[in-house]
Amino acid sequence: MTHWVMDYETLTNCFLAVFEHYKTDEVKVFTIGKLRNDLEEFLTFLEQNVEENEFHIAYNGLGFDSQITEYIIRNQAELLFMTGEEAGIAIYAKAQDCINRQTNREWQEWSEKQLSIKQIDVFKLNHWDNPAKMSSLKWIQCSMRWHNVQDMPIEHTKSITTVEQLKKIASYCRNDVSSTKQVMQVSSKQIALRGTLTEQYGISLYSASEPRISKELFLYFLEKKTGISKYDLRHMRTIRELLVVKDLILPYLKFETPVFQDLLKNFSQLKLDPLQLKGSFKASVNYRGVKTDFGLGGIHGAKRGIYEPEEHMIIMSSDVVSYYPNLIIRNGWAPAHLPKKEFCEQYEWFFDERRKIPKSDPRNYVYKIVLNSTYGLSNDKNSFLYDPELTMRVTINGQLGLVMLYEMIAENIPGSIPIMQNTDGVEIMIPKRYREKYLEICAEWERITNLELEHDEYQKLIVPDVNNYIGIFSDKEVSKEAWLKLQQSNPRDKFKKKDGKFYHAVTKAKGRFEIDKALHKNHSFLAVTKALYQYFVHGIDPEVTLLKNKDIFDFCGQTKSKGVWKFKESSVQDGEIVTTDLQKTLRYLVTKKGTKIIKENQEDGRQINVESGIWLQTIFNVYEEKPWEEYNLDMRFYLDKVNREIKAMSPEIFKNQYTLNI
Repeated sequence: MTHWVMDYETLTNCFLAVFEHYKTDEVKVFTIGKLRNDLEEFLTFLEQNVEENEFHIAYNGLGFDSQITEYIIRNQAELLFMTGEEAGIAIYAKAQDCINRQTNREWQEWSEKQLSIKQIDVFKLNHWDNPAKMSSLKWIQCSMRWHNVQDMPIEHTKSITTVEQLKKIASYCRNDVSSTKQVMQVSSKQIALRGTLTEQYGISLYSASEPRISKELFLYFLEKKTGISKYDLRHMRTIRELLVVKDLILPYLKFETPVFQDLLKNFSQLKLDPLQLKGSFKASVNYRGVKTDFGLGGIHGAKRGIYEPEEHMIIMSSDVVSYYPNLIIRNGWAPAHLPKKEFCEQYEWFFDERRKIPKSDPRNYVYKIVLNSTYGLSNDKNSFLYDPELTMRVTINGQLGLVMLYEMIAENIPGSIPIMQNTDGVEIMIPKRYREKYLEICAEWERITNLELEHDEYQKLIVPDVNNYIGIFSDKEVSKEAWLKLQQSNPRDKFKKKDGKFYHAVTKAKGRFEIDKALHKNHSFLAVTKALYQYFVHGIDPEVTLLKNKDIFDFCGQTKSKGVWKFKESSVQDGEIVTTDLQKTLRYLVTKKGTKIIKENQEDGRQINVESGIWLQTIFNVYEEKPWEEYNLDMRFYLDKVNREIKAMSPEIFKNQYTLNI
């Protein structure tokens, strides 16, 4: 199988295509315009791609590049009779049509099945087209530390009139192709998995996001089980006008305390509009100092603090095994429009099969996707699983079931201190002597709910809030050989030797404490994140970690402008303030000398400093390797961010700000 990583640029009178072979690094550049017309050579290349069953790999390829390719192939006779400039103008018109369709959320002219050349779209594959993860290639370039984060040097609405302009566009396009190739390499396991699934099930999943994989595989198996064609299944939905919540709540959900009794009563009185679930279903309660929020996105509650139990206390952590899938399975729930028996049997089959398969087997991950996606797809109007009643059955009973466990523990174990609960689990500190009682209470909850819990213990929890925390699990004795191997594979965990024995403690970091972030997330100032992690987990003074860190990318911030906002750079030159326009995606350092990066609203003139206060910035979109001192970092800024976090978490022990020993 041959892959060509590619990208197109379309200007008003010129089309440019760059291809790079994923293995050999061979580069092909084609131009169609007034200055150069490679249309015949380009068509020959595309014909070869078709004949040899080659793949095009692109960023947003299905929404743009593949459509341009298909347009050129299908209209080649007409294009060949045009001048280069005329052909460039025609291709530009098609490009604008593609962009308009995307903007208006309309279908492109040709579906994936209708395309002449197979596609792998790393944008869709990673689900970066999802509003919650929406990411441009420039943003991903920042996150993966690409050497050149560059915006288009010439506006797409401009005409190309000189060779120099053409060279600039070609250089820019090659940079995008090379970075897309890097994204492909990062996504190689995901691509391989989708290739295997495509071959196994005869469904084109090369560019499929995880929810789409879930839909397609569920359809595949359900068609076989029910005898209903995939075409008919795809068009099935349950449309509801009203959801009466009291009819959805499981009868075993009961509470001892007034705060949760009132919550249950209030939920029971709700009547929800299925089209407005996100905004209409929400509540908050305060129980034993922990504010807990309820909503369609799950249950979230935490009490800020650093929890490191004394000798007579332990922190227990209990998670429901595959919570939402098991709620569906144990209660026999199904979308109303689907045959209930067959749906439930097939869904449980995925669950049972996954438990039999080792985690190293790709099928384990695939079945996990199917199981976990079903809940979300039940509230997706574009899914054959759409039935908002199933969504709310899982949501309400899942959340009430978890707080029932929370209450059962807290009300029946003296001295218990609730810490956190989030979607499928709870963390609570209890006196060590009640550990067995804790497990008995959990077993009773399992009996009532017909669900299963997994338990663990933390030796320390650092909790700013429910979405951002560090957890250090209790020490586990391991062999010396395992201990040495774990230090190599998991260097950020805790390790210790005592009395000739070897101990390993797994650590878990979430939110702003997470170091190995997904590419769509903000990777700004990882030096701060690492310093905080080392401080809270290993007790290392933050200035030590900061000063030892010589990875310049760890000190970079990244930001992007949207809509009517535009970045500007403000500096003083010859005694006057000079303002310069900047590109939409920025990577920058905070330095002792530099400029102020400002975000300006183009409608009302409002301005916001990217970094408030005295701090200055230096644009670092293009990587420069030089002696460390020449980066001129203002380490006060980075230490200040660390200090603020530590002080917010532990004001009682934060007596003096850490200062730089330089």
